[in-house]
Order: sequence, then structure tokens, then C-alpha cells
Amino acid sequence: MRVIFNEELKQVADDLDRMAQDVSRAIHGAGDALLKSDVEAAQTVIDGDIEIDALESSVIDQCIRLLAKQSPVATDLRVIVSTLRLSATFERMGDLARHIAETARRTYPQPTLPPETQQLFTEMQEFLDMTADRLVSMLSDRDAQTAERIIVDDDQLDQLHHQTFDLALSDEWTGSKQQMIDMVLLARFMERLGDHAVSAARRVVYIVSGFDPTKEPAGEDPD
Repeated sequence: MRVIFNEELKQVADDLDRMAQDVSRAIHGAGDALLKSDVEAAQTVIDGDIEIDALESSVIDQCIRLLAKQSPVATDLRVIVSTLRLSATFERMGDLARHIAETARRTYPQPTLPPETQQLFTEMQEFLDMTADRLVSMLSDRDAQTAERIIVDDDQLDQLHHQTFDLALSDEWTGSKQQMIDMVLLARFMERLGDHAVSAARRVVYIVSGFDPTKEPAGEDPD
């Protein structure tokens, strides 16, 4: 009976890993769509969101069956409940990447944002690309140290997000009102991607340690 349970639990973990990989690709693709006006990348992200949704449904169904049939306790219960939460988080991240891609597709072939935003949004996307890669390795290895880096480093993205408001209100702004609306929404989507990555990282730390970490988990000074 335990062998069957472990096999089923591994299948759930494999599906969750696939979700993380799909979300990572979606984040990278959404960045290409936005910053490079790559309409093919945008369409790939939009189409790929269906697979992320399907994986979430599969993970939920499998977890419910495990809870109903196996009545797990202790660590097993923590893993299954956390897996449910992680699948919902990844599904939402896929939606946010799709929103970015849809905005880029809507404005194609024109750039979505004016030139003065390019550097700031490039920095935000580079941060998200790094975070997306970290998510995949964190989940596959159940790496609490990588999870803690995601949590701590999120402040960098928050600071970049705040700069978008300053830019919108500055004399440097040359874009249209529609571009200003798009910029504010896109920046919010990107900031929320970071927040969801933090949520996923906190959940992985919980799986590994049994403790819910704070915004700034205790540990050695990275410097």
C-alpha cells in the first residue's frame, strides 16, 4: 500500500514540476513578447496557458484522491496540502504571463511601451527571468536555500515597480494615455509574478522544514 502511495505522490510531484517548467517558459516568452514585440512568442504563451490550467486540474484531482484514499498524516499531509497550494499559485502565474502576452499581441506591430520605459522594464524582466529559473530548480530539488533567495530578493522587484509610477508622472513621459494605462497594468502584472514566486518559495520552505518562513527568513548574511 505504501509503495502505491509513493508512486502516486511521485506522479503528482512530476506534474507540479512540469507546471513550474511551463510557467518559467511563459514568463520568458512574455518578456520577449513585450520587449521585442515578438508576436509569435506572445501567441505561444497564450496558447500554452491551456496546458498549465490542465496540469493544475490534474494535480488537484490527484491530491484529492490521495487525501480521500490514503488519509495521509504528518509530512505526507503537509506535502499534499502544499502541492494543492503550489498548483494554484503556478496557475495564477501562468495567467499573469498570458495577460502580458495578450497586451503585447494587442499592440503589435507597434511597441507596447514608449522608449523611455525600455530600460526599467528590461530590468524587471531580467529579474523575473532569473526568478523563473530559480523556481524550476527550487521545486525539482526542494531547495530551501534557493527558496529563501527568492523571498529575500523580491524587494528588488518591488523597488523597480515603484519606479514605474515615478516615470508615469515625470516630464520624461512621451507616451500616449493608452500606453500609460498599459504600463501601469503591465508593471502590476510583473510585480504580482514576483509576489506569487515568493508565495511558492514560502510553501517549499514549509514542505522542507515544517515552518512557514517570514518575509526575510533567518539565515546567514549573504554578504
